[in-house]
Amino acid sequence: DTKLPEDVRAALLVNLLTEDNLPYYYRTISGHFGTDEAWGEWSKRWTAEEARHSIVIRDYLLVTQAIDPWELEDQRVAQMSKGEVPEPISPIDTLAYVAAQELATRISHRNTGKLIGDDAGASVMSRVAMDENLHHLFYRDLVTKAIELDPSETVGAIARQLVSFDMLGTGIAKFSEDTKLIADADIYNTTIHWESIIEPLVFKHWKIDQLPSMDEVGEESREKLLTYCKKLGRISDRLKAR
Repeated sequence: DTKLPEDVRAALLVNLLTEDNLPYYYRTISGHFGTDEAWGEWSKRWTAEEARHSIVIRDYLLVTQAIDPWELEDQRVAQMSKGEVPEPISPIDTLAYVAAQELATRISHRNTGKLIGDDAGASVMSRVAMDENLHHLFYRDLVTKAIELDPSETVGAIARQLVSFDMLGTGIAKFSEDTKLIADADIYNTTIHWESIIEPLVFKHWKIDQLPSMDEVGEESREKLLTYCKKLGRISDRLKAR
């Protein structure tokens, strides 16, 4: 009997199942950075904060009876049994990926909250989005510093991760159908991905196009990334016009 539109329910489901995969993200991060000292403290605290998101979103869905709890549990078990998550190849690749991923997640949560039409639900998603933004800023600034220390290697990692970027949730059942609903509702789509994630990260924050000359590998990575940005920008413009 929920009054939530189908596209909002789809977004909440995808967001929640993504958060449920937390153990696998922790495995990836701890595998690259270890579990001791500052990195270990960070990854454990990050994990604790992300776990809050799955708890509060699930509680909201169950209390409001927005999604069949049996179906929700079946999908959680199926998703976590797959353990399908991105696997960056190095520490700097990991930082480049999560800088974009946390920003994308923030925007998806925020836009979902705007469409819920319920003050409690909007408040939940706003708070979750706020947490994700703090995580994003942490990772984004680490990448900014990495560019100063080793621009060629860092730009290579940024290019690999942004050009091949997949939004979280690719292992979820009916993900393609839910993704279409989410895109059509302007919760998260190609235009949002370009205008709110790729463009500001590449050109405003990291200023990849303005970096001094790098070695051959760095320049090849920069060219690949900028070519991708031009293509994505054109696609976004066509979609907006349509």
